[in-house]
Amino acid sequence: MIRHTQISGEDLRSKIHSKEIVFGGNKKLKIYGLLSCGSGKRMKKENRVFFMDEKEALENKFRPCGHCMREAYKKWKESLY
Repeated sequence: MIRHTQISGEDLRSKIHSKEIVFGGNKKLKIYGLLSCGSGKRMKKENRVFFMDEKEALENKFRPCGHCMREAYKKWKESLY
């Protein structure tokens, strides 16, 4: 997990372009989603974190975004019951 405040803009773009970063998340809400998600783009920089893959997000106890990852969110929600 990489915090947005701990990475330079140039380094971040490079990691996204090379697919080292694939998902973004909100560290306060513990939600992760696609980098293109409108909800993720609106969050504060100090709350934003990045993940290499879905496994890393789940290992850090983040849940899928209900907007950009509907199927994964449905499966996550069903697993609660």
